[in-house]
Amino acid sequence: MKWKKQLRAGIGLLLFFILWTELIQYVDVQIAGPKDTKVGFASWNVWFHHQTGVNMTLYTWTDWLGLVPIFICGCFGVLGLRQWIRRKKLFQVDADILLLGFYYLLVIAGYLFFEMVPVNYRPILIDGYLEASYPSSTTLLVLSVMPTLKLQTDRRCGNHALRCLATTFVVLFSLLMVIGRLVSGVHWATDIIGSVLLSSGLFLLYRAAVSFTDQKQTADHM
Repeated sequence: MKWKKQLRAGIGLLLFFILWTELIQYVDVQIAGPKDTKVGFASWNVWFHHQTGVNMTLYTWTDWLGLVPIFICGCFGVLGLRQWIRRKKLFQVDADILLLGFYYLLVIAGYLFFEMVPVNYRPILIDGYLEASYPSSTTLLVLSVMPTLKLQTDRRCGNHALRCLATTFVVLFSLLMVIGRLVSGVHWATDIIGSVLLSSGLFLLYRAAVSFTDQKQTADHM
């Protein structure tokens, strides 16, 4: 079944994320950051950081563009709220929208957890302060939210041109943000990889849940 494959893939990526998180705390850990902070895979991380340098303009732009996925979350929140008000009951809201709200809460929970339990810190000070760097929160936000825009557009829009436009926007924007964050020099490369693994795993779990509910609703109507 489709949802089972998506579920297995999602769990596999999350397990790989956990393994990756463990590895960067034990493999080639050296003092490499400001204020004598340590980082795993230090030789490779430091080499990559020296190649890219630090581009604060790019950092600022990607920070501001991080409002785009937040706006998308808000739009889906409004959609769910309208359905709730119109249909009178919360559980009369479309199942994929309810699941989307739960999924976004999981993403927020993941972000808050790593803010409270830092794995490592940024390779540079931000306004004179050390900030948690793993996983990259902006990358996590973008790669968790943008695929849901494509999925929901494919499910709800009958216009082929609009679906293609949404897909193009999601792919290009996601690439721009991930590459921009990677080469801006405000994260270690391993931070970006961690975000890719975590966001991909969580999104596949959401896809699996939506596929399961679709299958169940189809069976109930037969």
